[in-house]
Amino acid sequence: MKLATLNDGSRDGQLLVVSRDLAQAHFATGIATRLQAVLDDWNFLSPQLQDLSVTLNQGKARHAFAFDPRQCLAPLPRAHQWVLAPADLQPAAHAAGADAADTQFVQCASDAFLGPCQDARFADPAQGIQAGATLVVATGDVPLGASAEQGLDSVRLLLLANAWRLRAPGAGSLHGWPAAAFAPVAVTPDELGGAWQQGRLHLALRTSRAAHVLDEIDAASAMPLHFGQLIARLAASRQLRAGALLGAGPLRQPGTAADNGNPATPPLLAVGDMLRLEVVGRDGHSVFGAIDQRVAGPEAAEGAERAQGAKRAERAERAEAAHTPPA
Repeated sequence: MKLATLNDGSRDGQLLVVSRDLAQAHFATGIATRLQAVLDDWNFLSPQLQDLSVTLNQGKARHAFAFDPRQCLAPLPRAHQWVLAPADLQPAAHAAGADAADTQFVQCASDAFLGPCQDARFADPAQGIQAGATLVVATGDVPLGASAEQGLDSVRLLLLANAWRLRAPGAGSLHGWPAAAFAPVAVTPDELGGAWQQGRLHLALRTSRAAHVLDEIDAASAMPLHFGQLIARLAASRQLRAGALLGAGPLRQPGTAADNGNPATPPLLAVGDMLRLEVVGRDGHSVFGAIDQRVAGPEAAEGAERAQGAKRAERAERAEAAHTPPA
Protein backbone atom coordinates (compact mmCIF):
# COMPACT_ATOMS: atom_id res chain seq x y z
CA MET A 1 0.00 0.00 0.00
CA LYS A 2 0.94 3.64 -0.40
CA LEU A 3 0.35 6.25 2.29
CA ALA A 4 0.55 10.05 2.34
CA THR A 5 -0.24 12.92 4.69
CA LEU A 6 -2.53 15.79 3.64
CA ASN A 7 -1.63 19.27 4.87
CA ASP A 8 -4.77 20.17 6.81
CA GLY A 9 -3.14 23.01 8.74
CA SER A 10 -2.08 20.87 11.72
CA ARG A 11 1.45 19.82 12.56
CA ASP A 12 0.91 16.16 11.70
CA GLY A 13 -1.64 16.41 8.89
CA GLN A 14 -4.28 13.89 7.87
CA LEU A 15 -3.45 10.33 6.81
CA LEU A 16 -4.36 9.26 3.26
CA VAL A 17 -4.27 5.95 1.41
CA VAL A 18 -3.06 6.54 -2.17
CA SER A 19 -3.65 4.44 -5.27
CA ARG A 20 -0.78 2.57 -6.91
CA ASP A 21 -0.65 5.02 -9.84
CA LEU A 22 -0.84 8.04 -7.48
CA ALA A 23 -4.02 9.24 -9.22
CA GLN A 24 -6.52 8.79 -6.37
CA ALA A 25 -6.53 9.08 -2.60
CA HIS A 26 -8.88 8.33 0.27
CA PHE A 27 -8.95 9.51 3.87
CA ALA A 28 -8.02 6.81 6.38
CA THR A 29 -10.58 8.17 8.83
CA GLY A 30 -12.02 5.45 11.03
CA ILE A 31 -8.73 3.55 10.92
CA ALA A 32 -6.11 6.17 11.82
CA THR A 33 -5.67 9.90 11.38
CA ARG A 34 -1.87 10.06 11.68
CA LEU A 35 0.89 7.89 10.24
CA GLN A 36 2.73 7.68 13.57
CA ALA A 37 -0.35 6.03 15.10
CA VAL A 38 -0.19 3.36 12.40
CA LEU A 39 3.49 2.70 13.04
CA ASP A 40 2.79 2.46 16.78
CA ASP A 41 0.09 -0.20 16.25
CA TRP A 42 1.18 -1.71 12.95
CA ASN A 43 -0.11 -5.26 13.32
CA PHE A 44 -3.64 -4.09 14.10
CA LEU A 45 -4.00 -1.05 11.83
CA SER A 46 -2.00 -1.90 8.71
CA PRO A 47 -4.31 -4.78 7.61
CA GLN A 48 -7.25 -2.36 7.74
CA LEU A 49 -5.36 0.17 5.64
CA GLN A 50 -4.42 -2.61 3.23
CA ASP A 51 -8.11 -3.47 2.77
CA LEU A 52 -8.84 0.16 1.97
CA SER A 53 -5.90 0.21 -0.45
CA VAL A 54 -7.28 -2.82 -2.32
CA THR A 55 -10.71 -1.18 -2.54
CA LEU A 56 -9.18 2.06 -3.79
CA ASN A 57 -7.04 0.34 -6.44
CA GLN A 58 -10.08 -1.60 -7.66
CA GLY A 59 -11.91 1.68 -8.20
CA LYS A 60 -14.57 0.80 -5.64
CA ALA A 61 -13.85 3.36 -2.91
CA ARG A 62 -16.93 5.57 -2.70
CA HIS A 63 -15.22 8.72 -1.44
CA ALA A 64 -11.97 8.71 -3.41
CA PHE A 65 -10.65 12.03 -4.72
CA ALA A 66 -7.82 13.19 -6.98
CA PHE A 67 -4.43 12.98 -5.29
CA ASP A 68 -2.45 16.23 -5.33
CA PRO A 69 1.13 15.98 -4.01
CA ARG A 70 1.28 19.78 -3.75
CA GLN A 71 -1.17 19.53 -0.85
CA CYS A 72 0.97 17.03 1.05
CA LEU A 73 3.32 17.24 3.97
CA ALA A 74 6.12 14.73 4.38
CA PRO A 75 4.47 11.32 4.94
CA LEU A 76 5.75 11.45 8.52
CA PRO A 77 5.93 15.23 9.15
CA ARG A 78 8.06 14.81 12.28
CA ALA A 79 9.77 11.77 13.72
CA HIS A 80 11.15 10.58 17.05
CA GLN A 81 14.47 9.83 15.38
CA TRP A 82 16.07 10.63 11.99
CA VAL A 83 19.49 9.12 11.31
CA LEU A 84 21.55 9.13 8.12
CA ALA A 85 24.18 6.64 7.00
CA PRO A 86 25.85 8.64 4.19
CA ALA A 87 27.68 6.34 1.78
CA ASP A 88 30.34 8.96 1.10
CA LEU A 89 31.14 9.17 4.81
CA GLN A 90 31.79 5.42 4.91
CA PRO A 91 34.97 4.85 2.88
CA ALA A 92 35.68 1.60 4.70
CA ALA A 93 32.25 0.26 3.80
CA HIS A 94 33.21 0.25 0.13
CA ALA A 95 36.20 -1.99 0.70
CA ALA A 96 36.00 -5.73 0.15
CA GLY A 97 35.05 -7.58 3.30
CA ALA A 98 33.83 -4.48 5.14
CA ASP A 99 30.87 -5.06 7.43
CA ALA A 100 28.28 -3.01 9.27
CA ALA A 101 30.77 -2.04 11.97
CA ASP A 102 32.38 0.38 9.48
CA THR A 103 29.22 2.43 9.18
CA GLN A 104 29.17 6.07 10.29
CA PHE A 105 25.86 7.68 11.24
CA VAL A 106 24.74 11.29 11.37
CA GLN A 107 21.97 12.23 13.81
CA CYS A 108 19.80 14.89 12.15
CA ALA A 109 16.95 17.16 13.22
CA SER A 110 13.55 15.50 12.83
CA ASP A 111 11.09 18.00 14.28
CA ALA A 112 10.01 19.69 11.01
CA PHE A 113 10.54 17.90 7.71
CA LEU A 114 9.77 19.65 4.44
CA GLY A 115 6.93 18.57 2.17
CA PRO A 116 7.56 17.43 -1.42
CA CYS A 117 6.79 20.79 -3.04
CA GLN A 118 7.81 23.13 -0.24
CA ASP A 119 10.57 25.69 -0.85
CA ALA A 120 13.89 24.81 0.77
CA ARG A 121 14.98 28.04 2.46
CA PHE A 122 18.53 28.73 3.56
CA ALA A 123 19.70 31.53 5.86
CA ASP A 124 22.98 31.91 3.98
CA PRO A 125 23.08 30.49 0.42
CA ALA A 126 26.85 31.09 0.39
CA GLN A 127 27.26 28.18 2.80
CA GLY A 128 27.30 25.78 -0.16
CA ILE A 129 23.95 24.11 -0.81
CA GLN A 130 23.85 20.52 -2.06
CA ALA A 131 20.93 18.18 -2.75
CA GLY A 132 21.16 14.64 -1.41
CA ALA A 133 19.04 11.85 -2.91
CA THR A 134 18.37 9.45 -0.04
CA LEU A 135 16.34 6.27 0.42
CA VAL A 136 14.77 5.96 3.85
CA VAL A 137 13.06 3.26 5.88
CA ALA A 138 10.61 3.74 8.73
CA THR A 139 10.99 0.97 11.29
CA GLY A 140 8.86 -0.71 13.86
CA ASP A 141 10.30 -1.35 17.32
CA VAL A 142 13.85 -2.71 17.10
CA PRO A 143 15.47 -4.22 20.21
CA LEU A 144 18.97 -3.40 21.37
CA GLY A 145 21.43 -5.75 19.71
CA ALA A 146 19.11 -6.75 16.86
CA SER A 147 20.53 -8.81 14.01
CA ALA A 148 20.49 -7.79 10.35
CA GLU A 149 17.63 -10.24 9.77
CA GLN A 150 15.63 -8.67 12.60
CA GLY A 151 16.46 -5.27 11.14
CA LEU A 152 14.95 -6.20 7.78
CA ASP A 153 11.87 -7.64 9.48
CA SER A 154 11.37 -4.29 11.22
CA VAL A 155 11.10 -2.29 7.96
CA ARG A 156 7.55 -0.97 7.70
CA LEU A 157 7.79 1.67 4.97
CA LEU A 158 10.20 3.00 2.37
CA LEU A 159 10.45 6.70 1.57
CA LEU A 160 12.42 9.01 -0.70
CA ALA A 161 14.13 12.07 0.79
CA ASN A 162 16.25 14.99 -0.27
CA ALA A 163 18.74 15.20 2.58
CA TRP A 164 19.87 18.78 2.03
CA ARG A 165 23.32 19.56 3.28
CA LEU A 166 25.72 22.48 3.42
CA ARG A 167 29.37 22.39 2.43
CA ALA A 168 31.92 25.18 2.60
CA PRO A 169 32.41 26.43 -0.98
CA GLY A 170 35.77 25.42 -2.40
CA ALA A 171 36.32 22.76 0.26
CA GLY A 172 35.00 19.32 1.07
CA SER A 173 34.14 20.12 4.68
CA LEU A 174 30.64 19.28 5.81
CA HIS A 175 29.06 21.78 8.17
CA GLY A 176 25.33 21.25 8.28
CA TRP A 177 22.29 19.10 7.55
CA PRO A 178 19.25 21.37 7.10
CA ALA A 179 15.69 20.04 7.24
CA ALA A 180 15.23 17.13 4.82
CA ALA A 181 12.38 17.05 2.32
CA PHE A 182 10.34 13.93 1.59
CA ALA A 183 8.47 12.69 -1.46
CA PRO A 184 4.70 12.63 -0.85
CA VAL A 185 4.18 8.87 -0.59
CA ALA A 186 5.50 6.19 1.77
CA VAL A 187 5.40 2.64 0.40
CA THR A 188 5.25 -0.79 2.04
CA PRO A 189 7.97 -3.20 0.84
CA ASP A 190 5.44 -5.66 -0.62
CA GLU A 191 4.19 -2.89 -2.94
CA LEU A 192 7.60 -2.89 -4.65
CA GLY A 193 7.49 -6.53 -5.74
CA GLY A 194 10.78 -7.76 -7.20
CA ALA A 195 12.31 -4.27 -6.99
CA TRP A 196 12.79 -4.84 -3.23
CA GLN A 197 15.39 -7.58 -2.72
CA GLN A 198 17.64 -8.34 0.24
CA GLY A 199 17.20 -4.95 1.84
CA ARG A 200 17.88 -2.86 -1.25
CA LEU A 201 15.70 -1.06 -3.82
CA HIS A 202 16.63 -2.17 -7.34
CA LEU A 203 15.43 0.90 -9.23
CA ALA A 204 16.99 4.08 -10.60
CA LEU A 205 16.89 7.30 -8.59
CA ARG A 206 17.04 10.46 -10.70
CA THR A 207 17.94 14.00 -9.61
CA SER A 208 17.29 16.86 -12.06
CA ARG A 209 17.86 20.60 -11.97
CA ALA A 210 15.27 22.24 -14.21
CA ALA A 211 15.28 19.95 -17.28
CA HIS A 212 18.89 18.84 -16.83
CA VAL A 213 19.58 15.45 -15.21
CA LEU A 214 22.28 15.89 -12.57
CA ASP A 215 22.46 12.28 -11.50
CA GLU A 216 20.79 8.93 -12.19
CA ILE A 217 21.75 6.28 -9.68
CA ASP A 218 21.13 2.56 -9.47
CA ALA A 219 19.97 2.65 -5.87
CA ALA A 220 20.94 -0.93 -5.02
CA SER A 221 24.53 -0.72 -6.22
CA ALA A 222 24.98 2.67 -4.53
CA MET A 223 24.36 1.18 -1.06
CA PRO A 224 27.52 -0.37 0.44
CA LEU A 225 25.36 -2.05 3.10
CA HIS A 226 21.71 -3.08 2.92
CA PHE A 227 19.06 -1.70 5.26
CA GLY A 228 19.07 -4.75 7.54
CA GLN A 229 22.78 -4.29 8.17
CA LEU A 230 22.37 -0.57 8.74
CA ILE A 231 19.54 -1.10 11.23
CA ALA A 232 21.56 -3.74 13.07
CA ARG A 233 24.55 -1.40 13.32
CA LEU A 234 22.36 1.37 14.70
CA ALA A 235 20.70 -1.06 17.15
CA ALA A 236 24.12 -2.05 18.45
CA SER A 237 24.05 1.05 20.65
CA ARG A 238 20.34 1.81 21.07
CA GLN A 239 16.86 0.40 20.75
CA LEU A 240 14.66 1.95 18.09
CA ARG A 241 11.03 2.83 18.61
CA ALA A 242 8.34 2.56 15.95
CA GLY A 243 8.61 5.42 13.50
CA ALA A 244 12.40 5.77 13.62
CA LEU A 245 13.70 6.91 10.22
CA LEU A 246 17.00 5.62 8.84
CA GLY A 247 18.33 7.04 5.59
CA ALA A 248 20.91 5.46 3.27
CA GLY A 249 22.45 8.35 1.46
CA PRO A 250 22.99 10.78 -0.01
CA LEU A 251 23.64 8.11 -2.60
CA ARG A 252 26.38 8.32 -5.22
CA GLN A 253 26.90 6.00 -8.15
CA PRO A 254 29.92 3.75 -7.49
CA GLY A 255 32.84 4.46 -9.77
CA THR A 256 31.97 8.09 -10.49
CA ALA A 257 34.88 10.41 -9.83
CA ALA A 258 35.89 14.00 -10.30
CA ASP A 259 38.94 14.99 -12.34
CA ASN A 260 41.19 14.88 -9.30
CA GLY A 261 40.34 11.22 -8.66
CA ASN A 262 38.24 11.86 -5.56
CA PRO A 263 34.63 10.68 -5.36
CA ALA A 264 32.44 13.06 -7.33
CA THR A 265 30.32 15.44 -5.30
CA PRO A 266 27.09 17.11 -6.44
CA PRO A 267 27.23 20.70 -7.70
CA LEU A 268 26.54 23.61 -5.40
CA LEU A 269 23.08 25.11 -5.91
CA ALA A 270 21.90 28.71 -6.02
CA VAL A 271 18.75 30.52 -4.97
CA GLY A 272 16.09 29.99 -7.62
CA ASP A 273 17.29 26.54 -8.71
CA MET A 274 14.50 23.99 -9.16
CA LEU A 275 15.25 20.41 -8.06
CA ARG A 276 13.32 17.24 -8.84
CA LEU A 277 14.00 13.81 -7.30
CA GLU A 278 12.05 10.73 -8.37
CA VAL A 279 12.08 6.93 -8.60
CA VAL A 280 10.08 5.35 -11.43
CA GLY A 281 8.94 1.75 -11.04
CA ARG A 282 9.07 -1.04 -13.59
CA ASP A 283 5.41 -0.36 -14.38
CA GLY A 284 6.27 3.19 -15.44
CA HIS A 285 4.56 4.79 -12.43
CA SER A 286 6.32 7.03 -9.94
CA VAL A 287 6.98 4.96 -6.82
CA PHE A 288 7.03 7.68 -4.16
CA GLY A 289 5.86 10.67 -6.19
CA ALA A 290 8.38 13.40 -6.93
CA ILE A 291 10.16 15.90 -4.73
CA ASP A 292 9.84 19.22 -6.59
CA GLN A 293 11.57 22.00 -4.69
CA ARG A 294 12.85 25.50 -5.25
CA VAL A 295 15.97 26.71 -3.47
CA ALA A 296 15.04 29.92 -1.66
CA GLY A 297 16.92 32.48 0.40
CA PRO A 298 16.03 34.02 3.79
CA GLU A 299 14.25 36.97 2.15
CA ALA A 300 11.49 34.58 1.09
CA ALA A 301 10.76 33.44 4.63
CA GLU A 302 8.53 36.24 5.91
CA GLY A 303 6.31 36.38 2.83
CA ALA A 304 6.12 32.61 2.65
CA GLU A 305 5.03 32.36 6.28
CA ARG A 306 2.23 34.88 5.73
CA ALA A 307 1.04 33.06 2.63
CA GLN A 308 1.26 29.73 4.42
CA GLY A 309 -0.89 31.02 7.27
CA ALA A 310 -3.62 32.05 4.86
CA LYS A 311 -3.44 28.73 3.06
CA ARG A 312 -3.71 26.74 6.29
CA ALA A 313 -7.20 28.05 6.93
CA GLU A 314 -8.20 27.36 3.32
CA ARG A 315 -6.80 23.82 3.41
CA ALA A 316 -8.49 23.08 6.73
CA GLU A 317 -11.83 24.13 5.27
CA ARG A 318 -11.33 22.04 2.15
CA ALA A 319 -10.18 19.01 4.14
CA GLU A 320 -13.17 19.29 6.46
CA ALA A 321 -15.54 19.47 3.50
CA ALA A 322 -14.01 16.35 1.94
CA HIS A 323 -13.66 14.53 5.27
CA THR A 324 -15.98 11.52 5.12
CA PRO A 325 -15.57 7.99 6.52
CA PRO A 326 -13.91 5.47 4.16
CA ALA A 327 -15.87 2.76 2.37
